Amino acid sequence: MRISDADREAAAKRLHDALGEGRITLTELEERLDAVYAARTASELRPPLADLPGGLPPSVASGAAPARSAGSEDRVHLRTGAGTVKRTGDWEVPAALRLTTSMGTIHLDLSEVRRMPPRVDVEVSTGMGEIVLILPEGGTADVDGVSGSWGEVKTKVPGTPAGSGPHLVVHGKVGMGSLTVRGSRKGWWRAVLG
Repeated sequence: MRISDADREAAAKRLHDALGEGRITLTELEERLDAVYAARTASELRPPLADLPGGLPPSVASGAAPARSAGSEDRVHLRTGAGTVKRTGDWEVPAALRLTTSMGTIHLDLSEVRRMPPRVDVEVSTGMGEIVLILPEGGTADVDGVSGSWGEVKTKVPGTPAGSGPHLVVHGKVGMGSLTVRGSRKGWWRAVLG
């Protein structure tokens, strides 16, 4: 049976929980996450979870139809194990993003994007990785939907929409990594240098 993105995310959450419980090491987490995100069927999803309590996500274990998260077909998934994913300049920002890193860095600079949706849904998942989101002037971000175990969630922008810039709604889990949402520093230099 084919699995959905929601099934993969449930399996990844189980692995992050296992790391937090001391059941697997960071190296095992990275190896198992690679297998989870590459899995297309329930049988490919079983091995990375086989020796953990809770095992497979309920929809996969029961043979039910795969779960589908709202808008998952339009969500762009950027992921890295131990590397770096970086977007700068004027790039196409989708209305929904999923950002996944084990030990790497995802750095998204939205400050020079000319056209972007007024609201962007951002789902995050970090092991020991780092996610940095840089917003344009007037940008806001609600990070109340992000839970963390040992990680850090920092925001340096307002949490409620202001109407003058894009609004990000960020949710997900920060394991031992970090999530930073801040404004662009380019405007500051321009103000100082005239």
